Amino acid sequence: MTMPEGLERVLPETGRDLFDVLIIRTDFSDDESWSAVVEGLRRPWGPGAEFPASVQLVDAPAWSGATADEVLAAVVAEDLSVVFLADRETMQSPTRALLALSTVWEDSSGLDPLYYQELIESPEPRDFRAVPAAVHGVQVDLALGNVDFAECAGTASEEPDQVLRPI
Repeated sequence: MTMPEGLERVLPETGRDLFDVLIIRTDFSDDESWSAVVEGLRRPWGPGAEFPASVQLVDAPAWSGATADEVLAAVVAEDLSVVFLADRETMQSPTRALLALSTVWEDSSGLDPLYYQELIESPEPRDFRAVPAAVHGVQVDLALGNVDFAECAGTASEEPDQVLRPI
């Protein structure tokens, strides 16, 4: 997909905190769905909803149609372990599940199969879906090292719809 002329895909420079959730909107087809996503993201979270939401939204038409690979390339210089996309599937899903992308995903195509066969045959997951109410917990747990991305993806894969929800 080509980007509209004159638009650049840049992230705002606002001094993101370690616990800030970064959401990039890549689908602009349904403003009502986007509003529902944002509303869900801004709710307090955690047991008893005791933690305030800390979200940084990138809602710029330049990101329209951006692929996961394009987003990962754009955030490579950021100190992130995960970035969330509000893509077409998010907007069409009744749960408004966001796409969580690991920023530390490694390409195993150049690895020597003699030594890395298990990693080549079973690579770490690169993405999973999470409802807006779950993204804060994912961000914090990854930032603190409580869990790794593969554990979050595994938990999501155990759900009938493959979507992570708050525990």
